[in-house]
Amino acid sequence: MTTATRYRSADVDGLKVFYREAGAADAPALLLLHGFPSAGHMFRDLIPLLADRFHIVAPDLPGFGQSDMPGRNEFTYTFDHVAEVIDRFTEVIGLKRFAIYVFDYGAPTGFRIAARHPDRITAIISQNGNAYEEGLSDGWNPIRAYWQEPSQANREALRAFLAPDATRWQYTHGVPDETMVSPDGHSLDDFYLARPGADEVQLDLFGDYKSNVALYPAFQKYFRTHKPPFLAVWGKNDPFFLPPGAEAFKRDIPDAVIRFFDTGHFALETHAAEIAAAIRGFLAG
Repeated sequence: MTTATRYRSADVDGLKVFYREAGAADAPALLLLHGFPSAGHMFRDLIPLLADRFHIVAPDLPGFGQSDMPGRNEFTYTFDHVAEVIDRFTEVIGLKRFAIYVFDYGAPTGFRIAARHPDRITAIISQNGNAYEEGLSDGWNPIRAYWQEPSQANREALRAFLAPDATRWQYTHGVPDETMVSPDGHSLDDFYLARPGADEVQLDLFGDYKSNVALYPAFQKYFRTHKPPFLAVWGKNDPFFLPPGAEAFKRDIPDAVIRFFDTGHFALETHAAEIAAAIRGFLAG
């Protein structure tokens, strides 16, 4: 069985969605959904550790990575729209039933798809992918201010989140040994963030994140109703998504497995092997 990663693109109703794919096509499918400000490259260490057992697909969300980033006059950058594209993407490439691995922005994307098509979801793995208010730290306060008053001044204040220092901080904050964090990941994120127009796309998504919080009750109802097999693999020192957000899943899915790792937001940068082992054990159960 090949574990080589292939790099492909799919035409999703005229939009190019770039994706990484590995593993046998007839193996159990696992859809990896990345977060801000990254792309499918955040899974570069995880994919080879799982590809002998699973059919891995890791798309770049619209506006991220190697996927198309249409102008804001052509594409509305909301989480509803992003989820619609990724939902269609799974249909275009022929994924019928699959587990989802969700991180950061990948969580509201994947949870929308799961709630819309509960019959297609075999399991959920959440790595710092939130669905509960108690999971949101005070680090969200500047973004909350923009939700409450979408003024130009509040929008401009969020540009600090797009600076290279902020990207590097997201990768290294809460990591006990920063020498374990390769600079390649955040450097590539900075390259994508520096493209013309990328800043406005990201500011639009910051503003629309309030739609995800508004959907938390609907996501929780889906968890309670369908109780998908659920594993949380959480960097416990994440400055944005707190450990209580991971524990909260057990309210709606009592059999959920919650695992914490002594690392930060981008837990795969330091704990890919441990997280892969947890996934293999969980999905084999």
